[in-house]
Amino acid sequence: MNATELKQNWEVQKEKLKEKFAKLTDNDLLFIDEKKEEMLGKLQMKLGKTKEELHKIIEAL
Repeated sequence: MNATELKQNWEVQKEKLKEKFAKLTDNDLLFIDEKKEEMLGKLQMKLGKTKEELHKIIEAL
């Protein structure tokens, strides 16, 4: 998943992630092109998921 694919429908994915993981906030899901990896790292830590698990969750939305 590259930054363009992620960004294209991020608003929809963001809402689905918030529904699935109630502890996520808008700040956790703030998408900035230059900071994509930083955001994903924060999500990994907050959710206790590996990078691969997180990518699978996002791709499945």
